Amino acid sequence: MPPRISLFSLARSIPYRTKPQAQWSVQPLVRAPQQCRTFADSKDSTTAKQTDANAQPLPHITEESAKTAKIMGEKGPDISQGTPVEEVVKGDKEMQDKLPKVMQDALKSKNSQSPPKGSRSYSTTAMMTEGGDMGLADMSQSTVVPAAPGAKFPLPSLPLPQGSHVKHRYDGIVEQVTNLIMRHGEKSVAQRNMALILQHLRTSPIPTINPNRPLLPGAPPPSHLPLNPVLYLTLAIDSVAPLLRIRNMKGAAGGGVALQIPVPLGQRQRRRTAVEWILASASRKKNRSTYAQKVAEELVAVVEGRSSVWDRRNAIHKQAVAARANIVLPRKR
Repeated sequence: MPPRISLFSLARSIPYRTKPQAQWSVQPLVRAPQQCRTFADSKDSTTAKQTDANAQPLPHITEESAKTAKIMGEKGPDISQGTPVEEVVKGDKEMQDKLPKVMQDALKSKNSQSPPKGSRSYSTTAMMTEGGDMGLADMSQSTVVPAAPGAKFPLPSLPLPQGSHVKHRYDGIVEQVTNLIMRHGEKSVAQRNMALILQHLRTSPIPTINPNRPLLPGAPPPSHLPLNPVLYLTLAIDSVAPLLRIRNMKGAAGGGVALQIPVPLGQRQRRRTAVEWILASASRKKNRSTYAQKVAEELVAVVEGRSSVWDRRNAIHKQAVAARANIVLPRKR
């Protein structure tokens, strides 16, 4: 009876070879610079030369000849014109075949003594000269060094001229009147009306001054006012501007009676009050003129003493003079 074959004993006799594991090569983060093949003398040359980043290119042979001639005191070649390509590839058929099509046609046309229309000469170098045909500036020209160290451009002279700042380019009183004329935040409409007001003052006839209601002392003659509309506007507003206002203190007089106390105003406050009076008087006019024309006519009436703003100003001053006894000054220590 043949012996039984055991599968386990048969498996132990068969050699097993483990599967090779894939090994991952760790590449460095910084790679070494690859060597590239530079220009060789022949096609069969396979030597590669690594170029140095800091190496300076050799000067052109024409430049070397010019430097040598300058040292020897002789007349050298003119480097400002460059060396034509025709002279470089002259007699070298292989180099002529590698030239672009345009340069080959130009070379053939030159050899045949019949240059085509629109042809141009090519050179290996292009020297930038001041005032040349190419219109290029001289790069070696020294720039203007600013007076202040560390500044790229020269610093402005102080004090700054009036109107140099973009936010303060208008006169102060013109800006204030424009803001008071403005409605619903429409600044451009207010500026347009302000321009129309100044135009009306400039083109208006010479005003006639009322001796009972004179303007500010030191004012120019009436014939000079239309020549300067901003001065015209300033003089009209400052002449009717009140010097103070009346403040009512409730119960200060006793028995619930208000006590009137005059309070002085600053220049901007006086002008604001005068402009509000002028605008209110102009808006009450019933004519069909535009709003800017009404305001301009009211300003002319103020200068001539025909406006009702003068009566309002005189009433405020008269009331303040009567109430000056109510002012209580602090005691001196």
